[in-house]
Amino acid sequence: MVTKKPKVVIIGAGMAGLTAANKLYATAGSKELLDVCVVEGGHRIGGRINTSEFGGDRIEMGATWIHGIGGSPVYKIAQHINSLQSEQPWECMDGLLDTEAVTISEDGYELNPSLVDPITNLFNKRLDFAQGKLVPEGEIDKSFNGGNLTSLGSFLRRGLDAYWDSVKDDIEDIELDKRRKRSLEQGVFAMFENIQRTYTSAGDLEMLDFNAEKEYRMFPGEEISIAKGYLSVVESLASVLPAGLIQLGRKVTKVEWQPDESLETENGTNEKPVKLHFVDGSTMYADHVIVTVSLGVLKQGIHKDSAMFNPLLPSFKTEAISRLGFGVVNKLFLKLTPSTHDEDYAINFPYLQMVFHQSEPNPKIPWWMRRTANLSPIYGKSNILLSWFAGKEALELESLDDEEIIDGFSKTISSFLLNSKYLKKSNDLCNGHAAESRFKVEKVLKSQWGTDPLFLGSYSYVAVGSSGDDLDAMAEPLPKRTSIHSNIPLQILFAGEATHRTHYSTTHGAYFSGLREANRLLHHYHCIDI
Repeated sequence: MVTKKPKVVIIGAGMAGLTAANKLYATAGSKELLDVCVVEGGHRIGGRINTSEFGGDRIEMGATWIHGIGGSPVYKIAQHINSLQSEQPWECMDGLLDTEAVTISEDGYELNPSLVDPITNLFNKRLDFAQGKLVPEGEIDKSFNGGNLTSLGSFLRRGLDAYWDSVKDDIEDIELDKRRKRSLEQGVFAMFENIQRTYTSAGDLEMLDFNAEKEYRMFPGEEISIAKGYLSVVESLASVLPAGLIQLGRKVTKVEWQPDESLETENGTNEKPVKLHFVDGSTMYADHVIVTVSLGVLKQGIHKDSAMFNPLLPSFKTEAISRLGFGVVNKLFLKLTPSTHDEDYAINFPYLQMVFHQSEPNPKIPWWMRRTANLSPIYGKSNILLSWFAGKEALELESLDDEEIIDGFSKTISSFLLNSKYLKKSNDLCNGHAAESRFKVEKVLKSQWGTDPLFLGSYSYVAVGSSGDDLDAMAEPLPKRTSIHSNIPLQILFAGEATHRTHYSTTHGAYFSGLREANRLLHHYHCIDI
């Protein structure tokens, strides 16, 4: 009698799914021990990794950075496949340019480092402390005591209040100047908060759990982008898989599983306990399914009216899905029109840090721009600019047409660069109209992760009321085993960045999770020892 190979279906061809497929096929699939299949709802591989081109430059619509090269599996793969060098210009090829940043307020005045630097240091020290990094003992005051604080936002803001209390006796300015200085300091602080919003995907830092920050881990070393595109890493993982193993355009609408030991299925056997339903009406049976869809899709899928799982997931799983945060971060690329009178104008566009007034806002600047922290070329001499959006502003960006975006950015640029040296040529005087004409936006390209039904957001965070335990619960396979001697077979396994306790929100977290679930199955079939 011929024994059928166990069938493993992986839902999603992103970093987690392809890492799992790569490991399973290389270890057991190529030896005819497992039947591995990847089903992807979209028409491309990569998931939230999506390398593209704009204005002749290579850009990333999704994942952009290798967050620390020391110990990163993504860096190791990119290095191995020679993806870290390219003749074609690419996004952030100069690295992080914030050391060259110029900080300007919305009324067009460049802020003196004597005002910006103390707030910068204040914010960074408090963030380092919250993340468990070393802060010199002499720089820690009573405001660093988190006490009963629940959110990172509250902890950071407490520092600004303490800073103001510590310097108020030293201020000898007249009251009007004092108020303006405080307003600008608050604006600088808000700018760094907005940068952190894009790092975390939280719409507001008040949503981030304070205690969970210390569990998040970063790799040491510099942060770099990938010259030949992030997609080259994913393509490398997929390259070992035989043709046909990855099935594109196969969106799963329902996963039927058996939470007990009866394992009765429609086809009268107990060999394949999981049944997948696809949007085209077709079905597929599997022994094991690795679910790598985003937390946003899972959040939608646990509602009874759009239930992705039948029967519904157990409460420990749905509660973790509900408590964890999943936000929206979008990138906007703008191509500047070459100027007929000055072809080198794009070289002069600064790495612009934007400080918005927290009161009396400029009515010319649209509300969806007001929590954007910076605007800069994607590398030193590029005429492609990049800006990041998070939260409700990121969602609003998705709803705007190109003309509305161009108009909003043109007005914003003209306000910020009203008095800027970056507009002046020789002794000419410049004004807002000159800014609009000199830095004219020709076209735009934006990501739309929030409304894409295959993702419904960008990446996860530990929200207030959640904890790292919820990330562990996300990784728990089903049915949940009550003991190591349980005979209930593995049916549904979960991978993806939102299932990693210390590296959530990252591509390397997704990689580690895919490897974890592949190893779980290989150990289950005694293919490897772990």
